[in-house]
Amino acid sequence: MWTENNGALSRELNTADFLSAFRIVEALVAPAEAHDHHPDIEFGWGYVRIRLTTHSAGGLTAKDHALAAEYDRVIAGLQP
Repeated sequence: MWTENNGALSRELNTADFLSAFRIVEALVAPAEAHDHHPDIEFGWGYVRIRLTTHSAGGLTAKDHALAAEYDRVIAGLQP
């Protein structure tokens, strides 16, 4: 789940392989665009790391929490 640290929401997901990680990242793009909010996302073999913060506000805002909730729905929908 999400953790709050240093003015950001963060979440790390474990995946089976690189392609699974890529597919998660791919699914996160459209919601980010729809929310006009662009998170920091790192991924590689077996992991996806997401970091949400509103740089222009200097920390967390409702926009970050809204996108985190949307991402939870997207990620839940990707589960087999």
